[in-house]
Amino acid sequence: MSSTPVTWFEISSDRPDEAQRFYADLFGWSFEEQGGPAGSYRQTTAGGERGIGGAIRGTDAGNYAIFYAEVADVAEICRRAEATGGVVVTGPVTTPAGLVRALLRDPSGNLLGVFTPPAGG
Repeated sequence: MSSTPVTWFEISSDRPDEAQRFYADLFGWSFEEQGGPAGSYRQTTAGGERGIGGAIRGTDAGNYAIFYAEVADVAEICRRAEATGGVVVTGPVTTPAGLVRALLRDPSGNLLGVFTPPAGG
């Protein structure tokens, strides 16, 4: 079995302006507002060529930080997660752009995400 790369992260915040300033000041990250139906979504390329991309999601549904692993088959990963003691929280869900994603909990209760990019993307 080959290794699965972590290729995205997301930071959810009920104070997205403050979170953006914090990460910009701390790491020099710049952000671009993407908007969206659920509110503020600010993407960053974070580590440039050496790091992964990510975003700050403005929300009042709770604060969290999560990593996303890029996988070939989200549904299969969900099945394997449940078989190994994990829990599927949401998913698989396909976005209008064709990205398929799911949220999981590991046996310790930590959230993690998995996704498959849109075809041709």
